[in-house]
Amino acid sequence: MINTEIIHPEILKALAGAGHGSTVLIADGNYPVSTGAPSEAPRVYLNLAPGLLGIPDVLKHVAAAVPIEAAAAIVPDDGSEPSIFPQYRELLPSGLEIGKIKRFDFYDAVNKPSLALVIATGEKRTYACILLTIGVRKF
Repeated sequence: MINTEIIHPEILKALAGAGHGSTVLIADGNYPVSTGAPSEAPRVYLNLAPGLLGIPDVLKHVAAAVPIEAAAAIVPDDGSEPSIFPQYRELLPSGLEIGKIKRFDFYDAVNKPSLALVIATGEKRTYACILLTIGVRKF
């Protein structure tokens, strides 16, 4: 399933082992990475410092590496769109609707056996986490 410029070995391993219906969490700098996902899911820490690397930096390459059939993003309880949504729309497949999930429901959505990878970023914006569902590769 891999066709990518990604060179990080743990990300490559997790994406290569994922299949249709597997999910990938790209987490902002506030997400509880150590406790907010199943312990079996591999974790990759790219959060060197605030702002390094940001979610768009990671999403761009993950979206190019695997087919994405669905995306869901964390939103405040009032349901408003966080400022990162326009960047999601630029980087995700054209026409893909972004599901909006409130904080605690988002945590529940992440905590499923289908989670294949957690990528921690240094994204400074709040409510910037995104959960991607891998689709079917076109042969």
